[in-house]
Amino acid sequence: MDILAKKEYYINLFDFYGDLLTEKQRQYFKDYYFEDASLAEIATVYGVSRNAIFDQLQKIYRILEEYESKLGLYKKFQQCTAIYEEYKNSSNPEVIAIIKKMKSIE
Repeated sequence: MDILAKKEYYINLFDFYGDLLTEKQRQYFKDYYFEDASLAEIATVYGVSRNAIFDQLQKIYRILEEYESKLGLYKKFQQCTAIYEEYKNSSNPEVIAIIKKMKSIE
């Protein structure tokens, strides 16, 4: 997985499971991925070492991957999106109605 794909993957997992992380873990993740702060910058803000931030991010990755392996919400979302894309231009009104109902649930 290249760097951009990995970044997108973890951001998507964070969207699904971020609320299950501790407040500090969420903040480290947001600072690193959404604020584009370096490990050293984050470490300075929180008064910890750069290595502590690195270790925490590695732990966050493992936690997010564990949630995904157990719950599979992101995988299911990808599958639903693929189905939407496949049938979005359908001329069948029943199919269109079902897709609209499914999208309204999300």
